[in-house]
Amino acid sequence: MAKFLNTSATNYYLEELIKSAKERVILISPFLKLNDRVKELLEDKNRLKIDIRIIYGKSELQPEEINWLKEQEYIRTSFCKNLHAKCYINEDRAIITSLNLYEFSQINNNEMGILIGKDADNELYKDTFEEAQRLIRISDEIRISLEKIEHAQLEVPTNTESDTPNQTTAYSKITTSKLATKLGFKTAELLEKLEQKGFLIKKEDNYYLTDLAKNLGAEFKKGKFGYFFLWPEAIESKV
Repeated sequence: MAKFLNTSATNYYLEELIKSAKERVILISPFLKLNDRVKELLEDKNRLKIDIRIIYGKSELQPEEINWLKEQEYIRTSFCKNLHAKCYINEDRAIITSLNLYEFSQINNNEMGILIGKDADNELYKDTFEEAQRLIRISDEIRISLEKIEHAQLEVPTNTESDTPNQTTAYSKITTSKLATKLGFKTAELLEKLEQKGFLIKKEDNYYLTDLAKNLGAEFKKGKFGYFFLWPEAIESKV
């Protein structure tokens, strides 16, 4: 029978879910951001070669977290647009909850959740697991990495050489400001949309390219007045 969880119980059973996993862990959370305790638990499962899948809609990883994640061979990350679900699963139990992954252990929050056991609620567990598998199938699996733009100037004035027609034609790509104009957005609005879609990650005042963007052909270049992004035409249909 499913069990109601308050804030402290949600934290407790989520930790137990990860610790007790023998085959797999699936973590579905809109925000990819890991605290030290979660990293410790996942690192132990990685050493045991447990299959770990993290499905997220937005990444807020710090550079040191990214370096840590890249070292974990058995942790796979997937980006799922429009993700708002929070669900955590191993081979014999699942938690559906309001608790975001990055809020784990923050017991001052007011959270709720439902603990589902495979043995006691087989159909409910099965439905939850199948929906998690569907989200995995529609997600883009990527290895998290960032390309840092040191003191980045995200836009280059139109009179700089990096924005001239010849150079733009040579790359068959356009700058963020031109892409924004083409799509009818303000530049700031477009940057937010690119972040929401998983092509950019923002840390403080700098933006970073994700693997999703780089695999599509996005680049960053240096012009007279700083660094800027170049976007392939294919990005237009994805914003």
